[in-house]
Amino acid sequence: MTWQKQLLSIITKAKDENIAVAVDTSTDEYPIDTIKNIITLFNQVKQKTPMLVADYKIREVTDTEHADDLTFKTHGKASYTETLEWAEENNIDKLFYITDVTGYFWEELTIDYDVFWLIPDKFKPQVPFGKRVNLA
Repeated sequence: MTWQKQLLSIITKAKDENIAVAVDTSTDEYPIDTIKNIITLFNQVKQKTPMLVADYKIREVTDTEHADDLTFKTHGKASYTETLEWAEENNIDKLFYITDVTGYFWEELTIDYDVFWLIPDKFKPQVPFGKRVNLA
């Protein structure tokens, strides 16, 4: 199964749940067009899915209709802590995090929801918890 079909299947099954998308914008070395297409896919399945734009902190909470407004940084510093806490505070059932999984998070966090790490590269890192979906 291609990653596109796999991701579409996961999103479609979750569309009636409280889902959110987070985008790690700490580097501009990602395939940015692919990331924007992924966000558009979310928006087609579930319009205005909440979207967090974050690097080492949350920069913006918006929705998937604003994929074209993303600005990527070059510093490479990422932290997942604030985003993971936001998902907990907002009763998210499934968080889809587009990242290369090179950031850090406070290890004492309790994650009571599903996390899908969407990796926009051929690199296949080990994820700290949840499920990895390679998007290359």
